[in-house]
Amino acid sequence: MTPAALDEELSARSHHLPAAGLVVLATGGAVLLSAALGGTGRLVAVAVLQLALVAAWVVATGIRGSAGSIALGVAAAAGADLAMLLPERPELDWLLAVLGIGFLAAVVHQMSRRAPRLYLVASLAGVALLLCSVSALAVLLDLGRIEDGEEAFGTALLAVGAALVTGHLVDLVLPRPQLAAGVPRGLSGLVLSVAAAVLVSLLRQGGSTVSVPSAALYGAALGAVAALMALGASYVVAERGRSSWALPVVQAVLPLAAAAPIAYALALNGIG
Repeated sequence: MTPAALDEELSARSHHLPAAGLVVLATGGAVLLSAALGGTGRLVAVAVLQLALVAAWVVATGIRGSAGSIALGVAAAAGADLAMLLPERPELDWLLAVLGIGFLAAVVHQMSRRAPRLYLVASLAGVALLLCSVSALAVLLDLGRIEDGEEAFGTALLAVGAALVTGHLVDLVLPRPQLAAGVPRGLSGLVLSVAAAVLVSLLRQGGSTVSVPSAALYGAALGAVAALMALGASYVVAERGRSSWALPVVQAVLPLAAAAPIAYALALNGIG
């Protein structure tokens, strides 16, 4: 093997293996905490995921005004969690208030930086996506509060986790057909990710009143969202161009955040 090939292989391992390991830890740990401690366990799991994503996103993307951005992310996470837990019945209405106030605060924060305000628009966009992501993770708390919420919470996390791990492992071995130059992701990994999520959803369906087509649709929807967001996270890793502790965290948690509202909406309507 030539040195160039060895470098490429190591780069692919660095891109995929740490992220796959963190996916297993994050989804498996959250499911175990929820099963052992119920609502308290879910709150702890979601809070840890939110805080990890806040710190990792700011480092991975190089947002300017990093201290203020971290503070905004933590405040949005706390506000979103309270908005999900305080109402007696699960509802998402108060998340709009959290996002609205958070975005206004982000604009003020970026505009109040010292001149020259380099990358102001890019940094504001990064903070806005961070606020949306931590708020989306909070939806997992409401998912656990609906009827059969414990099962819905576990199925959603395990389906997303299976999709992400499958995608990373397939793309480690065969990232073909390649979806974008410089990004070690292939169409085969994308397709098999969705298949893995469908399989997990069908296995979890056994013994429940959910029909097989409904369970398959649930898994396909979560798998597709998670796989596409994982592809987006890989763009962030490729753009960064060098190793960082933050990159695997973003790859593991950001797709879970994207899938959380989809899981809630489908479960609330009896799908999955």
